[in-house]
Amino acid sequence: MGRRAPRDFASVLDELLAEHGRESDAPHDVHLDYLSVVEELHSGRISITEDGVEAAYRHFAAGRDAAHIPVPSVDPEEIARELGLGDRTKPRELDRLRRDFAFRNHPDRVPEHLRARAIIRMQVANTLIDEAKRRRLRRRKA
Repeated sequence: MGRRAPRDFASVLDELLAEHGRESDAPHDVHLDYLSVVEELHSGRISITEDGVEAAYRHFAAGRDAAHIPVPSVDPEEIARELGLGDRTKPRELDRLRRDFAFRNHPDRVPEHLRARAIIRMQVANTLIDEAKRRRLRRRKA
């Protein structure tokens, strides 16, 4: 049995993609010295902050366009304003507000990077609507 010549990762990946009927997107003419990349990452010269990650993601999500992608608020007061909750809102209208909010904000309907935030927004909105319904029922009984 003969020995195979060493192959780089890109070549192995191309072969795997070909086995599954896919083609690689571009030729692999970039060669990295992985040890120097690791050394750079561990050197402390690279700083990763939450703000930096969010800014980088916004840029990535905008597809090289610097357009601002709003991150939905999880503040209960802002969600209440977005829902349009008012003292005169009837229970039937509250159900419609819940459905409309879920249609726009449900975790299954938002991009993956916003899903955790969408879960929180849905919980807050549901809590606000449930509280509004309880207040309406208490007023009816009083």
